[in-house]
Amino acid sequence: MLLLIIENEEQASVRAVLGHFIFVYTHPYMDGNGRMGRFLMNAMLASGGYPWTVIPVEERDKYMNALEHASFDQNIKPFAEYIAYLVKAGLKGAPIAKIDTRN
Repeated sequence: MLLLIIENEEQASVRAVLGHFIFVYTHPYMDGNGRMGRFLMNAMLASGGYPWTVIPVEERDKYMNALEHASFDQNIKPFAEYIAYLVKAGLKGAPIAKIDTRN
């Protein structure tokens, strides 16, 4: 049922948020599922022409809190808004994640 919802969703951004959330919700393992969920999210975003979006380590608490609202409070809005915030920054050419360019 949930996969049909994602499959029939026209907006890549909505597919990305739902796909990420559903994956980590149904596979709640401590190691690896977050990376795979973020990879799936980015594959879905890329299918709609969106930039690759990184969840910054510095914002891990925001990310986890948003996921918790979706899981425990059954409110996916904070998670969708958080991902939208990151994607919009990337679209503006100002990603939130800091990259250390010192070698």
